[in-house]
Amino acid sequence: MKIIFTAIAVLLISINTNAQSRYLVKFRDKGTNPFSIANPSQYLSQRALQRRARYNILIDSLDLPVTPRYIDSIRLSGAVTILNTSKWLNQISIRTTDAGALAKINSFPFVRNSMPIAARTNEHVTPVNKQLEKPADIPLPINETIFSSRLLADALDYGASHSQVHLHQGEFLHNHGFKGEGMQLALLDAGFFKYLNLSTFDSIRINNQILNTYDFVGNKTSVNEENSHGMNCLSTIAANLPGIFVGTAPKATFCLYKTEDVTSETRIEEHNMAAGYERADSIGVDVCSISLGYTTFDNPSQNYTYADMNGNTTMSAIASGIAAKKGMLPVIAAGNEGTSAWHYISTPADADSVMSVGAVDTLGNVGSFSSYGPSSNGRVKPNVAATGVRAVVASPSTGQPVLGNGTSFAAPNIAGLTTCLWQAFPEYNNMAVLDAMQRSASKFTAPNDRVGYGIPDMKKAFVILLKKSYLQQSNLSACIAAVQLNVKQDNSMSVVIERKQASEVVYTPFKTFTGSGNFSNKNLSFTDDLSLTSGGIVKYRIRMDVAADTSFYLDSLVINTPQTCQLKKENNVKINPNPVVDIANIVISRIASTKINIVLFNASGKRLYQSTYQQAAGSTATQINMKQMAGGIYFLSIFADDKKIVTEKILKR
Repeated sequence: MKIIFTAIAVLLISINTNAQSRYLVKFRDKGTNPFSIANPSQYLSQRALQRRARYNILIDSLDLPVTPRYIDSIRLSGAVTILNTSKWLNQISIRTTDAGALAKINSFPFVRNSMPIAARTNEHVTPVNKQLEKPADIPLPINETIFSSRLLADALDYGASHSQVHLHQGEFLHNHGFKGEGMQLALLDAGFFKYLNLSTFDSIRINNQILNTYDFVGNKTSVNEENSHGMNCLSTIAANLPGIFVGTAPKATFCLYKTEDVTSETRIEEHNMAAGYERADSIGVDVCSISLGYTTFDNPSQNYTYADMNGNTTMSAIASGIAAKKGMLPVIAAGNEGTSAWHYISTPADADSVMSVGAVDTLGNVGSFSSYGPSSNGRVKPNVAATGVRAVVASPSTGQPVLGNGTSFAAPNIAGLTTCLWQAFPEYNNMAVLDAMQRSASKFTAPNDRVGYGIPDMKKAFVILLKKSYLQQSNLSACIAAVQLNVKQDNSMSVVIERKQASEVVYTPFKTFTGSGNFSNKNLSFTDDLSLTSGGIVKYRIRMDVAADTSFYLDSLVINTPQTCQLKKENNVKINPNPVVDIANIVISRIASTKINIVLFNASGKRLYQSTYQQAAGSTATQINMKQMAGGIYFLSIFADDKKIVTEKILKR
């Protein structure tokens, strides 16, 4: 029986190879692997390892390369060419017409199965079913190139692309210095025709912002020669022609991968996509922009059904889910099937934990062609929407802006802005960034099957993550409220403390912290002598003013003043705490305007600190940082109108 079965298998394979020459070979395991989970630097870059450490992502067996011995055995089995390898799916693609080699491959104990996946190059069972958008290569009408909406304060002169950036208030991020610097973005597409020649990409060439390129179809490093679809998509992110056309993340670093074979439509392209994801992950890429989708194929037996659009069935959806698990954020075009019999999203837009993107125009109107959600298992799809109707992209002949329709252009538009948002908040992982994008969107409370959660607002997403990063703590000691804040802030952002006492109807500004330097965590603190208030509950609001762009409240705080703190207003000095460990708080209260001089001496009489100021009637708090001072006895003298009113002994611990 074994001999008969083998003979039949060889006969079937021989018949199969008449039409097929490319196969997927899936392995059972990663046994006898020279690589180990304990030594990931052998197969992951330092940047990729840092991402895993930052977001607590464990190294697991998916990270291990396919066992080299298995690949060698396949290569040596006959007239076989190894095409691409996927460690996540534990499979390789090969090209062969050698029936004997296929029989031998299937006999290997470590091979789970082999599957014919594509015909010989340029040989198709049915017409190619490509959904690659091709914008009209003609100049924009004059009304498209007029840029009357630009604010003088905008950091970038977007030209024709202003409307598709402004739809999301994307200029807010750019104006505050977030243009993609330090971030890596990979595009997996059908080719990047003339990106090395067009002026659109002068900046990313001159500034060495192209990190890595590879053609998984032709198995070569160059991606400049073939299809222009990927170049169109890249232009929405990377273009830098001031006053003409500027993209959504022009300072990012790019990896350009060709995974789509435009001469056919087969599942091998999904395998190529997995290989592209894996290369991006191993380098340390943050965001992947995918403007590809699959529903039907040259071989109808490989076609998907809507039931397959559940995020767990197709190769490309599985690979996209793993990419998200490894810490990257895939941003994927929803598809252009809205008016076709298929109607729904294509894969891998159905994948879980990815941001799939529908198409709208710059006024927010949904493109009729944009694919419908939800996923077949009921998840909200698409997740969000961006400009894909009359989107501005680069002409393949001139590099100048032209118009195009398709979710292919909506996805990179939003991928670039997501990259800039993540640049501002690298402490948060991909799922926190995705959540902020969805929460900021126009239909978050009532998502639908056309635009999902709606059109993201980058200003709102920024505020969501800034509030998420904000921390505060407070305590009340000897009637002095001490409040510490930790907030991300730069030199365009001020934190204003507003206070309302029990006897007051409205809040009034109490203290302002003006930002300085770059956007980073700042530790802020203030004290308030509550013995000088009217008593009862004292409320504070912490407001952030971001230049002239926006103002919002970070949080609020309530302190209940005990009866013992409700003292009669008079000239008064309070020092707290004493003994002191780090900060000495001095609160001076005066009935009338007074010149105040505060001096701190050590036990030898050496002056260590002095502050002189004119104090209005009321209470003023001063902090002396004693953290670096040695333990021991110190003396604090306070003068009012040049007359000493108190000398207090302070113990430093």
